[in-house]
Amino acid sequence: MSMIRIVSAQEALPLLSDLSEVLSDCINGGASLGFMLPFEPKDALGYWHGVVASVAAGHTILAVAEHEGRVVGTVQVGLAQKPNQPHRGDLMKLLVHRSARGLGLSRRLMATVEEEAARRGRTLLVLDTATGSEAEAIYPRFGWEKAGVIPDYALWPQGGFCDTTVFYKRIG
Repeated sequence: MSMIRIVSAQEALPLLSDLSEVLSDCINGGASLGFMLPFEPKDALGYWHGVVASVAAGHTILAVAEHEGRVVGTVQVGLAQKPNQPHRGDLMKLLVHRSARGLGLSRRLMATVEEEAARRGRTLLVLDTATGSEAEAIYPRFGWEKAGVIPDYALWPQGGFCDTTVFYKRIG
């Protein structure tokens, strides 16, 4: 059985090893997530400590998917901190370990974090993802609208430019 939940900073700390494994697995599977190869789970710990600090400060919503006793997926919403954007959030790092794909966890993670963002007063979410990636194909199925493509926005983890597609969704 799988469970999706929003976690506090304190609840996230014992999950850092699993979260690091999920991030490493996705990067090693070719996902463009801001990191370059080679990338091992230990390389992700600093990143996750930053996420935990942001959750503790109230700047980030963190959701996890657990299956068979371990974290196999996650997603975040960064809550915009600018005075003219109190209604907006940035969806970040929708990740599902390759061993747990096909279980519907992405859809459930997205629904959970969108609901929590709306509960916290957000009415608009935005995200960007690598153009042509597996991830790009799923967002329209979850009700997200394509805003456009930015050429040469980032690098693939193995090197080489990749375009980025920007999406948005009205929630709440």
